[in-house]
Amino acid sequence: QVQLVESGGGLVQAGGSLRLSCTASGRTSSSYAMGWFRQAPGKEREFVAAISWSGGNTDYADSVKGRFTISRDNAKNTVYLQMNGLKPEDTAVYYCALSRLTPEPLRRRGLYGYWGQGTQVTVSS
Repeated sequence: QVQLVESGGGLVQAGGSLRLSCTASGRTSSSYAMGWFRQAPGKEREFVAAISWSGGNTDYADSVKGRFTISRDNAKNTVYLQMNGLKPEDTAVYYCALSRLTPEPLRRRGLYGYWGQGTQVTVSS
């Protein structure tokens, strides 16, 4: 099994920045893609960003492109989400996810087999 633990959420004013981290533990020996999703109250969980095992391929939702950056450090089994230019509509619980199906970035929520517990991000106007 794999366990994912997120950190770095919090309250920030519009225009501010936050950096989320997600560390994987357990059976992480194989190549895997990782992603970030978010869920606002009353809405479905949506794709935010994903990154390949090598870190060379990334994918972003249009709503965050140019403001968010996903990266990873495989030596630390950790993926990061640097969020700049935050907007009130970015307020949500952010979840990291891991997929062993492919080392390439994935948008589809159902292709991720492991999820973290989530970290709250609140952006005030």
